[in-house]
Amino acid sequence: MRTLTFAAAILAAFPALAQDFQGRNLAAACAICHGSDGRAATKDLVPLAGLPKEYIAKQLSDFRDGKRPATVMHQISKGYTDPQIEALAAWYAAMKR
Repeated sequence: MRTLTFAAAILAAFPALAQDFQGRNLAAACAICHGSDGRAATKDLVPLAGLPKEYIAKQLSDFRDGKRPATVMHQISKGYTDPQIEALAAWYAAMKR
């Protein structure tokens, strides 16, 4: 019975682990400008670490959909699906500011 309970717990956690893994992998492309720790490389860029998940997701969606002005973020965000944006937002939101 313990083995079954343990297996169920692992399977229940798998979607969250998969999202973390995907968020981390997607964030690698962001690290050039926003830093691997979510802290921007220059003062001209927004530090993403610790921002609310909903805020990050909205900004990325707005960049992708052309609703927010940007220089390169329109092109970068065009390749992201809604689930990928959610994964990225969760990854950065979980970081300490």
